[in-house]
Amino acid sequence: MTPAEFSALLLLATASTFTPGPNTTLSTAIAANRGLRGALRFVCAVPTGWALLLGLCGVGLGALVLALPLLRWGIVVTGVGYMLWLAARLARSATLAEADARRLDVSFVEGVGLQFLNIKAWMLALTVVAGWVAGRPDWPARLLLVLPVMLAFGFSSNFTYALIGSLLRGWLARGRRLLWFNRLMALALVLTAGWMAWSAMALMSGGSPP
Repeated sequence: MTPAEFSALLLLATASTFTPGPNTTLSTAIAANRGLRGALRFVCAVPTGWALLLGLCGVGLGALVLALPLLRWGIVVTGVGYMLWLAARLARSATLAEADARRLDVSFVEGVGLQFLNIKAWMLALTVVAGWVAGRPDWPARLLLVLPVMLAFGFSSNFTYALIGSLLRGWLARGRRLLWFNRLMALALVLTAGWMAWSAMALMSGGSPP
């Protein structure tokens, strides 16, 4: 991989992982409700799941998904439903005690699985494979180079958002601030779910995703 290709990969990784999305929203919300330590399981699950997704796309899963519209719709519908369920659970917690009692978190397995239901993760994986891996004679070496880079960015971005969430805990513990914060995070998840559905419809109709 040339220096120019690697630089372009770093720019893509920065722009795609540090912009808000379902993963960063959940990292912030979980840390705000349960602390940085409580969010680390999800923070580690995100890059793990996405690396699995990228690896599978690199060996052909992405082409299979693109070729089967019903499979794509199944991923989108399940992902949107899961986002809405998480949003509903998040919006009901008004205090840190309620967040603890309701186990307001996402397990490691759920965090890994969420990447396979996230249309943003799929589009990024397919973009990386198409631009840096597929069709190259040295594709295995390229895939082995791309994976740790994306893992590092995935962990760094979610840890950063979780750190921000954890730093807000003291301020959010006063009055009804946590309730309104959780509702704002829930709204972000709902809007993300809507974006996921819209993007999927654009892709399946032959257009470009927003």
